[in-house]
Amino acid sequence: MAGFDQDIELSAYSHSHGLGISGNGRSGRQRSIAEASSFTLGGASPSPRTKSFADVSPGGSHGRSKSIAAASDGAGGGFHGTMSRFVDSFRRGDGTINKNLDLDDDNNTSSHGYSSHSISRGHGGTRYYDLRPGTGKINTPSSLLARELKGRHLQMIAIGGSIGTGLFVASGKTLSDGGPASVLIAYLIIGVMLFCTIQALGELAVIFPVAGSFSAFSTRFLDPSWGFAMGWNYALQWIGVLPLEVLAGAMTIGYWNKEINKAIFVTIFLVIIFVINLFGAKGYGEAEFIFAIIKVTAVVGFILLGIVINIGGTPTEGYIGGKYWEDPGAFHNGFKGLCSVFVTAAFAFAGTELVGLAAAETANPRKSLPTAIKQVFWRISLFYIVSMTLVGLLVPYNEPRLLNAQNIADASASPFVIAIESAGATVLPSVMNGVILISVISVGNSAVYGSSRTLAALAELGQAPAILAYVDRRGRPIVAILVTMAVGLLAYLGDVPSQKNIFDWLLAISGLSSILTWASTCLAHIRLRKAWAYNHRSVQDIAFKAQGGVIGSWIGFVLNVLVLVTQIWVSIDPLHQGDTPLTTKERVRSFFVSCLAIPVVLICTIVHKWYYKTKWVRIEDMDVDTGRRDFGRLGIIKAQEKEERMGWPRWKRVYRFMC
Repeated sequence: MAGFDQDIELSAYSHSHGLGISGNGRSGRQRSIAEASSFTLGGASPSPRTKSFADVSPGGSHGRSKSIAAASDGAGGGFHGTMSRFVDSFRRGDGTINKNLDLDDDNNTSSHGYSSHSISRGHGGTRYYDLRPGTGKINTPSSLLARELKGRHLQMIAIGGSIGTGLFVASGKTLSDGGPASVLIAYLIIGVMLFCTIQALGELAVIFPVAGSFSAFSTRFLDPSWGFAMGWNYALQWIGVLPLEVLAGAMTIGYWNKEINKAIFVTIFLVIIFVINLFGAKGYGEAEFIFAIIKVTAVVGFILLGIVINIGGTPTEGYIGGKYWEDPGAFHNGFKGLCSVFVTAAFAFAGTELVGLAAAETANPRKSLPTAIKQVFWRISLFYIVSMTLVGLLVPYNEPRLLNAQNIADASASPFVIAIESAGATVLPSVMNGVILISVISVGNSAVYGSSRTLAALAELGQAPAILAYVDRRGRPIVAILVTMAVGLLAYLGDVPSQKNIFDWLLAISGLSSILTWASTCLAHIRLRKAWAYNHRSVQDIAFKAQGGVIGSWIGFVLNVLVLVTQIWVSIDPLHQGDTPLTTKERVRSFFVSCLAIPVVLICTIVHKWYYKTKWVRIEDMDVDTGRRDFGRLGIIKAQEKEERMGWPRWKRVYRFMC
């Protein structure tokens, strides 16, 4: 089957590009690609290094490393040769061919003749944003970044890739603010909203697996200025998360020894995260695969332990049941308490959309991405809804340790740890804190990955300094990675007395950013479907269709907007203790701490629109072909898959629909 598909794939590519590929001749395939491609990062003709890439076996990274080493001056054996190859790997990649290049891309960006960098240019003496080059090179970042992520990487990234302080620690604040019933309702609403959003993202990302997808989709299907704002919004979100998570990890160490200097562990965590990202997309994928397994195991273990604790399986507690829902109660602070939970719940879910960003570095997104997208359902229902329900049953919202939390990263205030400690366990709380420690490293790793890829994509689209688009020979956006890591140095401020304010403002940058990104993704999917129909395309031509369709995207968009509105209201009139009303200064601070992303996005959009005079992209002006992952054998593959499904038992059909 694989050989049959490959023959069709090669045949389709050779007909569309005029390449001399016949049978299974790999050398002819490689030579033709190298000779036919005229694209380099700087737009120049191929360098002599192209020949070394043409000799690389398509499926082997060893062959590629060997050709690079042979082309490096003075790269011999031993330590000197190793160091020479290491230094050589940081040189700019020439972009002539990707070792995992998908030959079913009938619309390679190199064939359009658009400028590789210039997006704005003179037009009758005025500035304007030319959408065509940005659309034409929508696939360029993915041709420079190494496509090394596999299906198992995407699945674990989707299931547990970004589970960190948002779930394990910050959930304590949601419980103390709103009570267990508010937590359950809020997580259910955010879960439905996110399920619809990720389905829409999956459809967009399979058709256009592009680095910096959130900026690219908004630029292409909504408005270039809004796309510019969304790109920077998403990049700033992860840039703010990195020092937040690193400092949270350093504070988690304080659970065992409060006297240890946090700066020591900030250094250790930053070094670990940087080293992981030096291994490129494959290093990120392998690290997240291991981290996610640990986190998933911990959550499942907590769920089982929580059930045992609740029914009275410990010597220190009898049957608990739902007594904390009666005393002190299911709700706290009424409707406003419920609304206050939303933004923290959204922070806990943030990062689920990374599977869409990772599509650009996936070897086969048509197969890998839909499966990973379906895993989100289990992540939402099992890891968030079930675990938070148990937390609400085991920990009352007036628990002093929740109320005395120094900040949202204070692991000693984790409701998961409190629930285990309340049962009299001695070793398990330390185990749970160890999992929290691994989780913050994992999310910090995801922060570097998400922000660096977004910054590189913005630079490719001409929406950020060009130096950020630098991609080396290992497929790493190394300059963007270094910029993100430099911001991570803010974690060293954790020892200053005003660390709570630092946490507040770091959270403010990333708080509502996810909501804006998700809403924009839903709207971009709705607009894509309209443009798809306008161009007389069948829905059957879409490789992966969102299970909720356009209706699901509307549900996701409306829920995102409602959450945004409730957060604006709560930030203007926040929860506070005592009868003394808040001063105007306190209300202003509360608004910006909770909703800083909104003015940032509005300013970026307005300034960009004023400078480039952009307009809302009309349906008739949308290009649904350029840069599209056009599967020449899609009809044959779907027919084969349908025939295979006919022989499945019913249980397997249900399982494959959900997973």
